[in-house]
Amino acid sequence: MSDFVFETTPRVICEFDGALQLGALCKEFGAKRAVLLTDPGLQKVGLIDAPYAALKDAGIEALLWTDVQADPPEESILAAVKCARDFKADIVIGLGGGSSLDTAKLVALLCGKDQKLDKIYGIGLATGPRLPLIQVPTTAGTGSEVTPISIVTTPTHEKKGVVSNLLYPDIALLDAKLTMGLPAPITAMTGIDAMVHAIEASTTKHKKNALSDGLAIRAMQLMTAHIDDAVSATPSREAREAMLQGSMLAGMAFANAPVAAVHALAYPLGGHFHVPHGHSNALVLIEVLKFNRDTAVSQYAELARAILPGEKFANDDAACDRFIAFMTDMVERMPFSRTLREVGVAESDLDMLATDAMKVERLLINNPREMTFDAARAIYAAVL
Repeated sequence: MSDFVFETTPRVICEFDGALQLGALCKEFGAKRAVLLTDPGLQKVGLIDAPYAALKDAGIEALLWTDVQADPPEESILAAVKCARDFKADIVIGLGGGSSLDTAKLVALLCGKDQKLDKIYGIGLATGPRLPLIQVPTTAGTGSEVTPISIVTTPTHEKKGVVSNLLYPDIALLDAKLTMGLPAPITAMTGIDAMVHAIEASTTKHKKNALSDGLAIRAMQLMTAHIDDAVSATPSREAREAMLQGSMLAGMAFANAPVAAVHALAYPLGGHFHVPHGHSNALVLIEVLKFNRDTAVSQYAELARAILPGEKFANDDAACDRFIAFMTDMVERMPFSRTLREVGVAESDLDMLATDAMKVERLLINNPREMTFDAARAIYAAVL
């Protein structure tokens, strides 16, 4: 067994209606002025009302920032930072999907220590201190509430990451009630995203370890068993809770055993065509699984045996192929488009996509099989 270090968010609260604790949790940090970051869609449907009221009822002066943008661009993050500084916030709360949580991480960091955002892209370049940070996910996908990563869209449409242990929040608050009304396509996209986290954590070339493997396997068991219920017309509370917890476990896994080629190929789709991140992952997932097949046989076989305990396999090859077939069937029945043309990509864009994917070296080095420009382009072409 290799040596490893495992880190995660120090406190996790999983409780239905748990968002009503936000005021009390802020007081634990001695905070009096909270900035709550979310997106306009959640505000429009009223999902923010009860958590915001809980802050006010506890005597916390709260500023609601609802201008979080999908795939948050630099200027959006910096605008949120300025707002929080002007308000003199002493605690930051992210409530929403991955974009809200990633924005909240950087607001807490940049309000705690003045530093240039474009100078801290990469691993371990950020410095502290930061403001206290509470993360409340409303989608079961990114796992951002338990990861030390924030992804930013640069002015050149590249996706770059700030990676630092300072970005682990103080508290991850999982309230499945906030996910009950999530539309089926978003549930599907974010669910596949979380599964990609688990799959890539279990096959990564670097930092793979016993804890991350165990978390990834349990995440896959929870999510594969409940995603069909979760995307149905009347999803159960049990399914929503399972998806949210599975997403968190997958986040813990990939925070310590990093993701690889699926994410690297997904990023240009988000940066150039504004395809939601989970959808981008789903579009390229199956072709990347096929590409990795011969070098990841044992890992894919392990996942197959974990999520299909009632099936018997002659050997690892058979189990591996069954896993890829299982994931293929799952993606095909999800309520979202499955070709690049449907999201605006043309054949003339493939070289550009492959070129940009190859720039995501920090992820490509983790792939079990070496990814090349030609291979990346062929993957895009296969799903065009």
